[in-house]
Amino acid sequence: MARTKMTNSEKVEVAAVREYLKALEQNAPRRGRKRTPDGVRRQLASVAAEMEGATVTRRLGLVQQRIDLEAELEVLKQAGSIDLSALEANFVDHAAAYGERRDISHAAWREVGVSAATLKAAGIRRST
Repeated sequence: MARTKMTNSEKVEVAAVREYLKALEQNAPRRGRKRTPDGVRRQLASVAAEMEGATVTRRLGLVQQRIDLEAELEVLKQAGSIDLSALEANFVDHAAAYGERRDISHAAWREVGVSAATLKAAGIRRST
């Protein structure tokens, strides 16, 4: 069975939904103390200080920790630059058509983190 090509409007819908859901996932509340760029920078400084005089195997572990912390710092910087309101507005414009074409229920949208208010704005109602 051959797949049909997506139209340009379908591609726009898919992109709007994907980008909004990715942003929701990245900005979802996590348990515990919230990580801040300053906290990660402090940890990086601590790792750098600990490198001096460390054994070869300990230094290897510290290098990996530094790489992980640098990656986390980059993610934290990017998370602060995401304009969730613009992504939400684009999502609201396209979500109903996307969901209808793929038969996605209100409950499924809610389970992946889309708020009830956003779904209402998009015209997606609970089924009766």
